[in-house]
Amino acid sequence: MSEKKPRTAKLLTALFLAAAAPAGLSAGGADELFNGPFSGLAPVLTHTVPASPAAEAPQAGVFDAPQGKIYYLAPWQVELDSVPPAPAAGSAVDTEDLAALKRWQEERTPAQCAAANAQPDATYDNFFGAISPFGENAPKEVEKIFFKVRADTASMVFLLKRKYERPRPFLRDPALVPCLDREGGYAYPSGHSAVARVFGLMLSELVPANALKYMSYADQAALNRVIGGVHHPSDTAAGKKLGDAVYKALLLDRAFKADMDILRRNLKP
Repeated sequence: MSEKKPRTAKLLTALFLAAAAPAGLSAGGADELFNGPFSGLAPVLTHTVPASPAAEAPQAGVFDAPQGKIYYLAPWQVELDSVPPAPAAGSAVDTEDLAALKRWQEERTPAQCAAANAQPDATYDNFFGAISPFGENAPKEVEKIFFKVRADTASMVFLLKRKYERPRPFLRDPALVPCLDREGGYAYPSGHSAVARVFGLMLSELVPANALKYMSYADQAALNRVIGGVHHPSDTAAGKKLGDAVYKALLLDRAFKADMDILRRNLKP
């Protein structure tokens, strides 16, 4: 956010952070949060997903819990309405979602499941480590910038997941058996897809010549969530739309622009 925020924005920010405080959430700096679990930012809500009918209980998802920290953007600075509502249960889109998941379940290979399992935490290294323009061992200042972007994107993901409350596909149909860990939380939109999209757009701006490759990796990260059986295709499509909205807002933020300059200085020749 800008250093000279309007008074109203300051008040909204204070109220938003205060709403997260009852959960004992950290409001510390990047150093404190960098090595801890990351999930997003929002007031604590009490509604939970129904228990899985499967014997194996779902694990906590990486976007399930709020986190009391804003780095660049508060939710009201992002066009969240650009993400359409989740498909209604039984609608044509929802029916095709479930059919697509069943097709993937029949056709996916062990190698595809292994690739999806290699991206459990929606981190920069998970998505782009193999083609990072910062080299194999990026400086900590580079890692922290991607962490901050990830955290702010997760704030938006958390809010939309709680708004639409779409259950994971394997909770809806016991015939769907994911080859990823059974995550708890809600499915819509896909947080992995949103974060990968924002990272891909950042890298594309930093190294335009490789934009096609970066966005291809981001799209594959989204598809891996469908292949793995933890997201519907429309979840990942919504995640991409959210990523576009987040990046559009980031481009207007002074602190983010300054951090992009830091990233540019750390690019390897």
